[in-house]
Amino acid sequence: MNEMYSEDLKHIRNMMEKSSRFISLSGLAGVFAGSFALIASFIAYKILGSYDVRNYDVNIDSWEITLQLIGLAFATLLSSLIAGIIVTMRKSKKQNLVIWTKSTFLMLEALAIPLFSGGIMCLAFLYWGDIYYIAPATLIFYGLALINASKYTFGDVKYLGILEIFLGLIALYFLGYGLIFWAIGFGFLHILYGFIMHVKYK
Repeated sequence: MNEMYSEDLKHIRNMMEKSSRFISLSGLAGVFAGSFALIASFIAYKILGSYDVRNYDVNIDSWEITLQLIGLAFATLLSSLIAGIIVTMRKSKKQNLVIWTKSTFLMLEALAIPLFSGGIMCLAFLYWGDIYYIAPATLIFYGLALINASKYTFGDVKYLGILEIFLGLIALYFLGYGLIFWAIGFGFLHILYGFIMHVKYK
């Protein structure tokens, strides 16, 4: 009898989890995002070319290079989103999960507020020529977004957010090495986190 009640409680708990959290998120989305970020970091390094990125007194005054970097950032984001949507839809279909629920929209809203705020700040840094603060700012605001969104999806997302913030704060004291920190945070951490999540929740 006790075993029957235990199974019923487990079933109810699982139903509540599915209705209150976005659990269709695939760990492979993190692996793809991290891989794209590493590729983008390498391309950005090549674009910067002769600039001594370790010397934060150097101004990158070429709008051509600036536009190339912005285009690269948008291409990386778009590729990551497309790959994330594809693997998430495949996971939801395989597990008979509904993607677009109230929890999904709450998670997206929680993500959007810090990301939008951070994006505006980074545009201001770009406008004033303080480009060396962009990498730390993107890591910090992205980390805040993940922590904020973790309330509506897997709790493990919060720990990735903490690591991103920690990395961004360190990057503030090593201006000129932002590309390296960016590659670690958006590249290697995403791949590691995505692999762990894929194994844990596959």
